[in-house]
Amino acid sequence: MKNALKIIGLMSGTSLDGLDVAACEFDFSQGKWNYQIHAAETFSYSDFWKQRLQTLDKQDAQTFVQTDTEYGRLLGETVKDFLKKYNFSADYIASHGHTIFHQPHAGFTSQIGNGAVLAAVSGVNVVCDFRSTDVALSGQGAPLVPVGDALLFSDYDYCLNIGGFSNISFAKNGVRKAFDISPANIALNYFANKENCLFDKNGQLARQGKLQNDLFNALNTIDFYQNHHAKSLGKEWFETLFLPIIFSFDCTNKDILATLTEHIAFQVSRSIKETENKKMLMTGGGVKNTFLIEKIIHYLPDLECVIPDELLIDYKEALIFAFLGCLRIDNKMNCLQTVTGGTRDHIAGAIYLA
Repeated sequence: MKNALKIIGLMSGTSLDGLDVAACEFDFSQGKWNYQIHAAETFSYSDFWKQRLQTLDKQDAQTFVQTDTEYGRLLGETVKDFLKKYNFSADYIASHGHTIFHQPHAGFTSQIGNGAVLAAVSGVNVVCDFRSTDVALSGQGAPLVPVGDALLFSDYDYCLNIGGFSNISFAKNGVRKAFDISPANIALNYFANKENCLFDKNGQLARQGKLQNDLFNALNTIDFYQNHHAKSLGKEWFETLFLPIIFSFDCTNKDILATLTEHIAFQVSRSIKETENKKMLMTGGGVKNTFLIEKIIHYLPDLECVIPDELLIDYKEALIFAFLGCLRIDNKMNCLQTVTGGTRDHIAGAIYLA
């Protein structure tokens, strides 16, 4: 790539916190990728859109297609306003979309936010649909962030993200490895909602609860945690397998939150094999849950846990999807078989010209 590329990264996670928009710039010099986040903002979803995105997997085909189009229009209008507000001139938009179905074992995944509509409304070229090719190549279609971890954050031994689900990325014998660890904010928010809170701020509700050992042990024996190959999690798995286990126990919401927090921290610790003289970058909304971070540090006392500035905490995923778009535009590999379990490395992403 000869010149710097200015790309808007769009990220919408399973926890429905909102749409993350990051204005990023990338250049390649002296054998290294460099990045800058010029501006970033999270746009909360209206109650209408929260409800629609949350229930779309249960709707009919026409509603699904219509929502894909209308959500693409929402993304386009949001980006257009963002560009004007921050006076940023973008070469491309790189959009993750919003995941409605993710069943790689059944051979399909779907992230809505129609790329053609997004390009037409925003007036900016679009790269989107980053997961479908990998699933077609028998991969998990996730996680995709590790490419960015390897090329933008190589100073760290581990990169942990705590979003709707927690996931981790690291190099082992020179090969990049990554996988989803466990449900995180998707589970914590679910039970915080039952206490009339949008989320468990600083883990205050969980602190008031008591660890339920029987539930803790039951969650830790879930088959997913025994698998050591490429693996990813989705909303369907959470609703059909994870939640029923919790509901099989008679616990208060606060006790559930305390137990879930312990469970998340324990599973993070299980995914890390070496800690001495090692450094881990921690990002994602879950990093602001101080009780959860205390629990992770408790399980990993010898590991240097680094929490960066708030811009990177909140927008690292949007940044990396912008970077995946940058690699796609430059025709460079941006999806690794060692991470997803696909049959080969490939260049992911569909391009729509404005």
